[in-house]
Amino acid sequence: MNDLSAGRLAADTSMGAVTLLVGDLDAMTRFYREVVTLDVISAEGDTVTLGRRGRPLVILRHSPALRHAPHGSAGLFHTAILFETQAALATALASVVQHAPHTFTGSADHLVSQAFYLTDPEGNGIELYWDRDRTAWSWTHGQVEMDTLYLDPNAFLHEHLNPAAASAVDASAEARIGHVHLSVGDVATAHEFYVNQLGFDQTATLGSRALFVSAGGYHHHMAMNVWKSQGAGPRMPALGLGQVDLVLPTRDAIGELTERLDHFGAAIRDDGQTLSFTDPWNNELRATLAASPS
Repeated sequence: MNDLSAGRLAADTSMGAVTLLVGDLDAMTRFYREVVTLDVISAEGDTVTLGRRGRPLVILRHSPALRHAPHGSAGLFHTAILFETQAALATALASVVQHAPHTFTGSADHLVSQAFYLTDPEGNGIELYWDRDRTAWSWTHGQVEMDTLYLDPNAFLHEHLNPAAASAVDASAEARIGHVHLSVGDVATAHEFYVNQLGFDQTATLGSRALFVSAGGYHHHMAMNVWKSQGAGPRMPALGLGQVDLVLPTRDAIGELTERLDHFGAAIRDDGQTLSFTDPWNNELRATLAASPS
């Protein structure tokens, strides 16, 4: 790789699991299982891994010595879980309505997707969403058109919910982490790190308030905003976001990312399997290798 400053993340990069540091492991496990409709994949000691079809999506790590971060801190804005079909999304939304309607915070049609929002018992944001086909997305000069339009959750349920599935999640329905949205201190610094150094492509901005980035032409794999965190400095240890995983397709792709971050002077930790580093607000990220097809 000759021009490290011009390197981009591999087009097949995707999002892996999000790790949350939690105060009440039992309550949070119950919420992500019963309300968000994830399966418990493993439960070992102080860590519970939840997901779908064996794919880890949310990892809960019991951290009772930590406290919540002060209001206005950097950290997690929301974890966005992408469902393959509107029917699967409707089933998850129905579970929210049935088990925890008070956690629902809103919904929106973003042109590229339909999304529903909620907050878990420890204040972590969650987005449940479905993507329209990429052929329906509109791009202008490399920027994807997104908006926040009204989406009636009751009408969505009426149109897409399978009554037979309303009380039982279809265990075969695929779901994955579609994107992760962070609260940061300023967008310019986020752009320098996530676009210029890490190698994502910018796909959209909301002026100096929010930045959306992706690899391979997705609408966004990550986003950073200052809506509640303008001017926030580096995070101190606290409940909430523990780690965001990026999944790269090849060892060469991880090697190129290692070279690029080293070129920019980032503090990296490479154990031979994964590459760990932090962004300017001490949000922990980890690059891992995609699993080989079985």
